[in-house]
Amino acid sequence: MRHAGRETKRLPSWIKIRLTTNERLADVRRLIRNNHLNTVCQSAACPNQTECWNSGTATFLILGNICTRRCRFCNVPKGKPEGLDSDEPKRVAKVVELLQLNYAVVTSVTRDDLPDGGAAIFSETIKAIRSSAPNCRIEVLIPDFQGSEASLHTVLQAGPDVLNHNIETVPVLYPSVRPLADYQRSLTVLARTGSYGSSLVKSGLMLGLGETKENLRAVMMDLRNAHCDILTLGQYLQPTKNHLPVKRFYHPDEFSDLRTQGYEMGFRHVVAGPLVRSSYHAEQLVGK
Repeated sequence: MRHAGRETKRLPSWIKIRLTTNERLADVRRLIRNNHLNTVCQSAACPNQTECWNSGTATFLILGNICTRRCRFCNVPKGKPEGLDSDEPKRVAKVVELLQLNYAVVTSVTRDDLPDGGAAIFSETIKAIRSSAPNCRIEVLIPDFQGSEASLHTVLQAGPDVLNHNIETVPVLYPSVRPLADYQRSLTVLARTGSYGSSLVKSGLMLGLGETKENLRAVMMDLRNAHCDILTLGQYLQPTKNHLPVKRFYHPDEFSDLRTQGYEMGFRHVVAGPLVRSSYHAEQLVGK
């Protein structure tokens, strides 16, 4: 997909995006729009949007649609966010119930402007979903909360089934890819989650930004040492010409090799492939 009409580097033959539609896709679109919600599927220009929405899955984007950070890989709008929407958790829960989801993924923009980074809204959203759809499992994909242990505990105490925090790339690339983030801080978020012991720990990386395979293996081992259970590995695709360019495309066989290495390191689940994203087929990784 030239999700591309935005992708400035020619896509290899093995990157193909499904664009089929059905009634389920229309239902998801309508409910998201009518309840004034955001999804990372739309905001981040995810290549799997059509496939996931057709299957009735959407990753809810809470805390607005404006991020306070300026990561150079991400298509989510940047700038000064508006105030908090205290009714947002109830609307997310309502849509989860109406879609009869068995598994809900909730993420957010980064809100460095808030004292708790938005942790309380995450907590309220988890609790609202538990109330309206008690059998639905919940995954949260959180920012680093600027390293606040209190904010992390606020989220964990609400009892998500999976806590995901993406490491995104290798340490040497952080200054150019994630200039306002910190590699060790993100590892600490994951390690604290693992030590808390109530949720599965998940993280993910984008490939093709200039890392080496040695870099990747080192990060994968760091993640295992930080108690990470589930790892996702996907190909970076340049959202627009204003974002970082793709340095190289990994072949599916290379993703397969990395998946094997991940299992050898002891990860419970490893999903690796050109179009894998952190929430892709998330329910299948946790089991019934």
